[in-house]
Amino acid sequence: MSTWSEPQPDSRFVAAGGSRIHYKRAGRGPALVLLHGSASSLQHFDRAAALLSQSFDVIRPDLPAFGLTGPRRDRDYRVPTYAATMAAFLEALKVPRCAVAGNSLGGDIAWNLALDHPERLTGLVLVNATGYPDKAVPAGMRMTRNPLLRPLLRRVMPRGAVERGLRSTVGPHSTVVDDAMVDRAHQLMSRPGNRSALVDFCNTAQPDRSARIPRITVPTLVLRSAGIDGQHFTRDIPGAEELVHPHGGHLLPEEEPQWVADAIAQFLGSSAGTPTP
Repeated sequence: MSTWSEPQPDSRFVAAGGSRIHYKRAGRGPALVLLHGSASSLQHFDRAAALLSQSFDVIRPDLPAFGLTGPRRDRDYRVPTYAATMAAFLEALKVPRCAVAGNSLGGDIAWNLALDHPERLTGLVLVNATGYPDKAVPAGMRMTRNPLLRPLLRRVMPRGAVERGLRSTVGPHSTVVDDAMVDRAHQLMSRPGNRSALVDFCNTAQPDRSARIPRITVPTLVLRSAGIDGQHFTRDIPGAEELVHPHGGHLLPEEEPQWVADAIAQFLGSSAGTPTP
């Protein structure tokens, strides 16, 4: 059985923004950063990254609180702090400009990075991204906000709860949630400090910056599953393009990696003059 809670042969680490960030990097070409969602890890993009690394220098960090990066000492999990940390991460890797694609929380961080550091971004891809106040809160996140359950969840996260959480976030016809995916998520969540960091993240009061979204000037592609609600990026970002997947769930890069990779490569190729496969 794979031990996901330990570094892999292609693991790298860099100090940035007050964290020791775990990341992987593969491929050649223009830089493309992939940001995963909450309670996830860089492995979320494994299959999409393998496809994209044929044309891009693909960089995937484990965001603070998750994966092998783990908790922040200051427990600051506000999205603008994440965006500042990602800017510091790019600085540490000496990547002056890049495209950024993010799923869910990763998308929220990506558009905040586009607001705060537009000069650093060549393109923005939002995959079922979050950031509007009317976004539905998943059941697992609501559970961590229960003051009676909170201390318990800091100590233990049952494998069955992890599996139920994953199954609730994929499309109705998806077969992507298997034992390997559940083992990976459970092992990473069981690393020292990660359960508490997840509880801290879920209980962080996030500033509402959605009124600023129309100020985004970076070329933007919105990838959305038809059943995902409450987000208005295509409406609010000037010139944004949108592609809708008819039956995907929230975890679109894992459910439909070829569709996501093709959409990203085509968009960045046309917007930046980059050859695509």
